[in-house]
Amino acid sequence: MSRSLLTGAGYVLTGLRWLPKAGVRGFVAMPLLINTVLFGAGLWWSAGQFERFDQYLQGLLPTWLAWLHWLLWPLFILTALVMVFYAFTVVANLIAAPFNGPLAERVERLATPGARRPTTELNWKELALSPLAEVRKLLYFIGWAIPLLLLSFVPVVNAVAPVLWVVFSAWMLALEYADYPLGNRGLSFREQRRFLRQHWPLTLGFGGMTLLLTLIPVLNFLVMPAAVIGATLMWVREAPES
Repeated sequence: MSRSLLTGAGYVLTGLRWLPKAGVRGFVAMPLLINTVLFGAGLWWSAGQFERFDQYLQGLLPTWLAWLHWLLWPLFILTALVMVFYAFTVVANLIAAPFNGPLAERVERLATPGARRPTTELNWKELALSPLAEVRKLLYFIGWAIPLLLLSFVPVVNAVAPVLWVVFSAWMLALEYADYPLGNRGLSFREQRRFLRQHWPLTLGFGGMTLLLTLIPVLNFLVMPAAVIGATLMWVREAPES
């Protein structure tokens, strides 16, 4: 069991090593570029609005409180970093969803060159439906998160709530990224959940490492494509019969 946990965790690190690989870079670079432009534009607009507010506030503050003005910018920068950290994963998954399916296909073709796979390409139907799949996973998350949140307020039981949240987060991340290679093989969302439960040590090892890397600033920007690659390699190698 412990070996399976470590094996699952190792596939996320393997995914990181695959990021610069030829044939994969385009699927990684495009959504990352789109997200960088969007967040860059958002931060630039927010900085401009905050600067106007700062100038307005300076006109209101008495001279002896003028020093408070210098505290606002560090607070703004800290707030912006926190917002980017938490919002990037959600927005990135929605934007990159149309690219992740073809990325999983390409990785599987590279990992199993002798196998016949469908041609990797983007189409308008995939672009339209991929965000809907993300919404479905979000609703599944909410359906389980609410009971866990309520347990956090129950005396005695709430002592184990942090552990349950970590396990649940690892499960959700594994489910999120396994959706692309398993979905390409025709497994429905319900079938994917049943399949992951059958291989739960690999699943939780993979999801736990993904969760850990997601908490590391800057590196968390690369976790999404690395996790898609890692999940694809894991299920191709560990459960090819799926």
